[in-house]
Amino acid sequence: MNKRQTRIFAIASTAIASLVFLVLTVDSHRQFPKLTNSQNITDEVVRGQNVWHANNCINCHTILGEGAYYAPDLTKITQHRGAPYLTAFLKDPSQFYDEQRHRRLMPNPNLSDQEISDLIAFMDWVSHIDNQGWPPRPILVTGGSIPGTELSIAQQDQSPSSAEAGGQPPGARPVDSSNDPIALGQALFHEAVPTCAACHSVAPGVNLAGPSLANLAATAQKVIDSPEYKGRATTVEGFIHESIVEPSAYLHPGPMYSANGVSFMPPSYGKDLTEEQIDHLVAYLASFK
Repeated sequence: MNKRQTRIFAIASTAIASLVFLVLTVDSHRQFPKLTNSQNITDEVVRGQNVWHANNCINCHTILGEGAYYAPDLTKITQHRGAPYLTAFLKDPSQFYDEQRHRRLMPNPNLSDQEISDLIAFMDWVSHIDNQGWPPRPILVTGGSIPGTELSIAQQDQSPSSAEAGGQPPGARPVDSSNDPIALGQALFHEAVPTCAACHSVAPGVNLAGPSLANLAATAQKVIDSPEYKGRATTVEGFIHESIVEPSAYLHPGPMYSANGVSFMPPSYGKDLTEEQIDHLVAYLASFK
């Protein structure tokens, strides 16, 4: 091309690129109200955002993919865990994680009940933003994940054969009823013998020897409402309890989970765990919304 053709090409290319940019900008602004869920911003959501910033949560967590990567991304956290779990966790994170075993521990933010409620409202608003699939998957705290499974340290570091003083296995330890049942349920999830975490992931789409337990509460309700369900449970909690003590009452679809009408899940939990422990485990699993 000669100089004149080069100049025309450069001007035309710039004009076309500018036009495309303007069209995309106008289209983005047209969609912003719907994509950002802005119509649902309430005073509680605004207060929750202030709590998020005041406590520098983004120094450890990511939200919409932005922030630090020391702790999990919280973009969709309220869709993965319900308000009861998040409330109990924010009141005392140390009930859910052990610094020595998990190699990290969220500091207690010492939030009031109102601040916790506001923060959960803010995170719930964030979870309904149409982020068009970004981040592309839940960002888990791995610290050395098993290839293909993306298990967290909490799932990997369990030792189901370990016993407490006196020879009593972790799953049979007496529990302190003064503690939060969801926190106790989470501990039991990793400490029962056999450990639940060895076969079940709590991350969406991560299926191990057993199906993922993410969104378990919603899944359980769908099963109960379906005509194929022949069990006795009428509530989500009842279904989870039944699945623990009578795993063959409902067989999760898929040849890797059962055979000849019998679930591969050990049927011994109903005998090895106390009713109180099962209730704690149910409380924890029912918080997976």
